[in-house]
Amino acid sequence: MSGDVTTSPRVTRASHVAGRLAALCAVLALLATACGNPLRGGAEGGPAGEIVIGASDVGESLLLAEIYAGALRHAGATDVTVRPPVGGREVLVQALQDQSLTLAPDYSGNLLRYFDPGTGATTPSEVYTQLRTVLPDGLEVLDQAPAENTDMLVVRRELAEQGVRTISDLAPHCRDLVFGGPGQWADRWKERIRELYGCEFAEIRTTDTGGPVTVEALRSGEVQVADLFSTSSTIRSNGFVALEDDRNMFPAQNIVPLVATGALSPAETRALDAVSAALTTEKLTELGVEFTERKRNPADIADDFLRDNGLA
Repeated sequence: MSGDVTTSPRVTRASHVAGRLAALCAVLALLATACGNPLRGGAEGGPAGEIVIGASDVGESLLLAEIYAGALRHAGATDVTVRPPVGGREVLVQALQDQSLTLAPDYSGNLLRYFDPGTGATTPSEVYTQLRTVLPDGLEVLDQAPAENTDMLVVRRELAEQGVRTISDLAPHCRDLVFGGPGQWADRWKERIRELYGCEFAEIRTTDTGGPVTVEALRSGEVQVADLFSTSSTIRSNGFVALEDDRNMFPAQNIVPLVATGALSPAETRALDAVSAALTTEKLTELGVEFTERKRNPADIADDFLRDNGLA
């Protein structure tokens, strides 16, 4: 009997417990692997989970972010956040590449110039086509909107009534006129406007980027030509006249969603494409009036836009 090995009931129970723990650990490991997947897994084989929308420090960008958020919620996304303005384009691009942001509204021409500074594309179709070819891995753009918010040269009505309706009309007068615009305007456009139009201003004065300083300088006559944005409500409210860029100096600036690749489901992508299809320059201008002049909440403006266009 001394050579027989007997198994204690206590040892047997311990073995069963150990086996169950091992099985439980295996299940937990699988769950941890699934939870660690950076892609959102959901309906229609596409992503699901939190969507974080970024915006630049321009009010229009925040408005567009709220419109995108409402459209995505209507499409079934349950966890959508609009992050407060996060900074300039370089910050947004980095955040999209590391997927701390899911998407952000942007402008096709400026985005193309960011990735391809030497581009010569100017028309909406040229800009959009080239943009899609130069985006780095990890980024994509969805459908662009008809809406544009591009640079425009603007004059007071008195000068327009002298027959100045295009930049070509302006060119013979440039040497007698003071121009007002953002600090980087001369670096970007001084040589370009001379080459295309033969326009050399008497002085290029730094005001601000399409804001109240520029508006007041033009209104007071401190400058006679100014750079404003095509959706600026101040052009109409002050009786200014926007000049036609008849030789396409400024590139198209269509509104376009910039997205982290693979971050949206097909249904979510279709929802944003529908927003773009409905967004015209006229509607974008009116959205700006609601925000800047009537001081309405961006989320409320977005809700009205989506409802009025059958998107909510």
